[in-house]
Amino acid sequence: MKKYSDEEHLSFDDILLIPQRSNVASRKDVSLRSTIGTGTKRSIGLNLPLIAAPMDTVCEWEMAAAMRKAGGLGIIHRYLPIEQQVEQVKLAAASSRVVGGSVGTKGTFLTDASLLVEAGAALILVDTANGHNDYAVNAVKHLRNAFGRDLHIMAGNVSTWDGYARLADAGADSVRVGIGGGSACTTRVVSGHGMPTLASIMDIRANFKYGDGPDIIADGGIRNSGDAAKALAAGANAVMVGRMLAGTKESPGEIVDGQKVFRGMASAEAQADGLKSVSGVEGIATTVPFIGSVSDVLADFEAGLKSALSYTGAEDLLDFHSLSVYNRVSSNSLNETKPHAKE
Repeated sequence: MKKYSDEEHLSFDDILLIPQRSNVASRKDVSLRSTIGTGTKRSIGLNLPLIAAPMDTVCEWEMAAAMRKAGGLGIIHRYLPIEQQVEQVKLAAASSRVVGGSVGTKGTFLTDASLLVEAGAALILVDTANGHNDYAVNAVKHLRNAFGRDLHIMAGNVSTWDGYARLADAGADSVRVGIGGGSACTTRVVSGHGMPTLASIMDIRANFKYGDGPDIIADGGIRNSGDAAKALAAGANAVMVGRMLAGTKESPGEIVDGQKVFRGMASAEAQADGLKSVSGVEGIATTVPFIGSVSDVLADFEAGLKSALSYTGAEDLLDFHSLSVYNRVSSNSLNETKPHAKE
């Protein structure tokens, strides 16, 4: 077994961003605008750099519409028959105009993508847990050949610069970065593989500077706006979340005793319902408290991100990436970081 790198692989809890001189008078002066697919006619503008994960307990048409209304983006999950996926995209597109669809890496993915695009999808995600796999790379190539330069293709997940570069060469416009960090994911436990999401972003940005190559979507391990701020400071163009949105009224599923189901897409339960078979379980199913409208969650998230930029003295995300400074902190700092008034 060979060593990948002598660099430390840092997670979100390993660092804090350092406050700096700032002339930002108010959070209102801060812009969170980002664009994925920058410089192409396939670009998608985001006033809030947040994407709802394509999970069956997170994003169907109501979530996608709410996300877009708030300035973000939703991607419809693929654990539905294609006819139902198409209907979900149509409903979301009618409400919000910009919505993403998702496909796998084998079988009918080209036909499925065509139907989703025809229904109004502005983006197609090649949705796979392991974007390093040749099937993922080949799926991106086939989609790019089929749709030319007119379709925004997102792919992933990957955890290294090499995986990112292969998807970039295949024609991806944006790449999901992060393996094994999701709150309902057990990939690292089951397979022993993965990398902290923050370290993955830093690994890629050491080779592809901000503005070069496909845009980075940080996916996994982001629990709050502070984690998202660290991901964006490291060089992500947007972040993807699931658990944070799962307890809202816009997420799929019923409210039972004040709880909603949240599960990883590689969980036995999600596979059984969506794929009608179970293989290679790498996720769990659980419940989360019902927390009301997603608009409240997104408003708090936006305020937190704007506060992060103001502490760095940045007026936009480009400045935030270039100006941000971090330092590694001790494990004891977590006790000081979290609220502890009742201790």
